[in-house]
Parts: sequence; structure tokens; C-alpha cells
Amino acid sequence: MNPAAGRGGIRAKLPSLLEAFRNQGVVNVLYTSAPGEEEDLARRAIVDGIRTIVAVGGDGTCGRIADAIMQSKSGCQLAVVPIGTGNDFAKTLRVDGYAPRQIAELVTRGVTTRIDVGSADGHFFLNSCGFGFDASVLEASNKIRFLKGNAVYIYAALRQLFSYRGIEVRASGVPGVKRGPMLMITVSNGQYLGGAFRIAPHASVVDGKLDVCFFNDSNVVERMRLFLGAMRGTHLEMPSVTSASVPQLTLSFAVRPAMEMDGELRFARSKTVELRCLPRALAVIAAPGAFS
Repeated sequence: MNPAAGRGGIRAKLPSLLEAFRNQGVVNVLYTSAPGEEEDLARRAIVDGIRTIVAVGGDGTCGRIADAIMQSKSGCQLAVVPIGTGNDFAKTLRVDGYAPRQIAELVTRGVTTRIDVGSADGHFFLNSCGFGFDASVLEASNKIRFLKGNAVYIYAALRQLFSYRGIEVRASGVPGVKRGPMLMITVSNGQYLGGAFRIAPHASVVDGKLDVCFFNDSNVVERMRLFLGAMRGTHLEMPSVTSASVPQLTLSFAVRPAMEMDGELRFARSKTVELRCLPRALAVIAAPGAFS
């Protein structure tokens, strides 16, 4: 459990949440006290023989726990109680509208399915890995303290539309894309980004592929059209957007790029980033019919 999730909004929900799981016999609760501690707690739980970990938090919490599970090669399964800012992964599992009681019941029933996981630069991601505008918006949103939920990303994105300068990238493994200035590159396992944006409307976490989307850089008017299109999931029809579904790809940048990975800001280890899909690599607990 991440007590800082949802910008502290979890605290008011804590008593009812804990009660919901206690009623199902789940009483082993671990709390993070610093960013990134989810991975250490998850690794310890896996060593202790825990077979199911419930992430109470947002996409960053889920992503870090999933990374620990994947690194351990343990077969441990993941569930989520969404209390984050965007909750994109919870939307993929179709539990974003579930009450804690419903999720607790799902967990104790133990009906699992396996989903694809993305790999990039030595880390694993559940939902998305983004470069350029995406990473810049995330960095800006981390400094916003007066908003919560989807409004954080929408406000940060609108501000960045007028100031972001674009990124130079060369791609291999993606038909029709070579080299050029880009506003943004998103590599998606799930469909959603930043809570409010359906960035990869055709993505599936059970198809063995990643949905990559290249946004050509343009003027402010075209950027605004892209912004509105991405909210509706209609941006793929625009001439400045190129998309493809691929099992792997390589991106090369002029400088070591910043990356948005499951709502967390990371910096690549080199100027070249290799990304690939690992089919059905993680066991998760999702809502019935989530992937049908």
C-alpha cells in the first residue's frame, strides 16, 4: 500500500479498504514509506512465499511491483486497488469502477489470467512507455499540487503544448517510420495514458504485441488537434500520426532520453532503447470478461 497514492487521497479511504480485505481474511498489509520501496517489499514477500500481491495505489505502484515480480521469475500474481492519479492499468483490468469489497472478493476467489508485459531498457512495464512530450508532461505534472485525478495530466499537457520543443528519433522495426523530429512516441501495452487519454485505442494486453504511435512535430494548432484527438481516441486517423502493432522495436535518440514508464519518470541508460513484448508473462486478477 502506498499512503501517498492519489496525492494522499487514500487516507480517507483506508479504514473501509482494510475492513473489506479483513472480511475476506486478508490481513497482511505492508506500507511504503518512500518512493520505490514497493519493489523491495514485493521482493521480500515473494521470498516469503506470497503468491498474490495486491497493489493499493496508482500506475507507478503497480509498475514497480510488476517489475519485481518479473525480475524474480516467481509466477506471483498481481491485483490492484486503484487509488492513483490516472489508474490506467486498473482500466485495463476493468476494476477502475470496483469498490474495495469487490476487488477483495476477486482476490480471494483467485481467478487469474495471464497478460503481456512490455520490456524497455532493463525494466518491465504494464501499460506504457513514452518519449518526448509524454515524458515532459509527466515531469511537469509532478510539480502540480493544486489538482488531483485526470485534471493533473490534462492541465500539464495543455501547458506543455505551447512550450515543448520536440525530439529527434530514428526508429527500426516499425514499418513506414525512419527518422525525423517528433512531438511524442508512445509504446503501449494497454489502451490508456494519463487517465484521460485513449492513446492506443486498438491495443490489447493479450495479443503479443505493443502498439507504437509516432506523433510528428507540428505547430500549436495541430498540437491542439492531436491533444483533443488523443482524448477521444481518434488521433490515429490524423496525417501527422503513424501507428503500428509490433512485437519489438528499437528507438535511437540524439541524447539519452527521458521516459515515461507506467506513470514514472526514468532516464534511459543510453541513446538507444530497445523495447519488446513478452507474451502472457504476468498473472493478474481482473474483472470477469476484461480481455474478451
